[in-house]
Amino acid sequence: MKRLTGILLIAISAASFGTLAIFGKFLYADGLDTFTLLFLRFAFAASVMTFILILRREPLPRGRVLAQLIGMGALGYAGQSFSYLSAIKYASAGLVALLLYLYPMFVFVLSVIFLREKVTWPKALALTLALTGAALTANPEGGQMLGVFYAVLAAAIYSLYIIVGAGVMKQVSAMQSSLVIFASAAAVYGTLTLVNGAHFPQSSSGWWSLAGIVIVATVIPVTTFLAGLERIGPTNASLLSTLEPVVTVLLAAWLFAERLEPITLVGGALILIAVVILTRNEMTQIPPPEV
Repeated sequence: MKRLTGILLIAISAASFGTLAIFGKFLYADGLDTFTLLFLRFAFAASVMTFILILRREPLPRGRVLAQLIGMGALGYAGQSFSYLSAIKYASAGLVALLLYLYPMFVFVLSVIFLREKVTWPKALALTLALTGAALTANPEGGQMLGVFYAVLAAAIYSLYIIVGAGVMKQVSAMQSSLVIFASAAAVYGTLTLVNGAHFPQSSSGWWSLAGIVIVATVIPVTTFLAGLERIGPTNASLLSTLEPVVTVLLAAWLFAERLEPITLVGGALILIAVVILTRNEMTQIPPPEV
């Protein structure tokens, strides 16, 4: 029952994260700018994490760990989010979501280079499929090349964020790290919003979209992912999270009438297959429990 609950929580998280690009499209059309959007998103998420941390009676990290987490939030998460939401200005929501899922492949390459991870045939196959899928997915009809660039940049930044976090997260809980990361990102975009001026939604539908991106695309997916992670572990959680781009593509086709060409669909499928192969390979590396 515990594992089933975990699976359902991760599925909810992935589906909720899949709405981020959709809400972003609506908000851009209604006059909201990227800086204001990201400030409100991260500030609200930090507030929720603060409340959870108080309930759990967990202290804030200190010293070097705190500094590393601030860097991850102010540079890594903030940079990834800016690149992602900038990408959907110039490319379809479905294309951006699929390209973002190059990040597991980037993590693999960085792990081999910096963490001396062993190269295996399943990992090499997954990398080949992902690169091929990216080449097929990044077609001009899906959007401008600037959008493709921002989407790939978001994947690259997120990969570096994960590599750095692999060491830092061993010293703090997910709740502690999330609070510092979200608060740091909120501070960055709060400053940029003050400098550039806030641009709020111009209609009631825009305000509803803002509420959606804060609650549906941030608070719900973060909390359900962390809860599910405790129940089924990181590998299974990552595998189930591949539902996210599928949700985005389906919603984009339904709401925006975005038509993905067959070659784009093939490319996206190859990326998702690569992620599944890589994740399943990692699952086989987990030793059986001692009896």
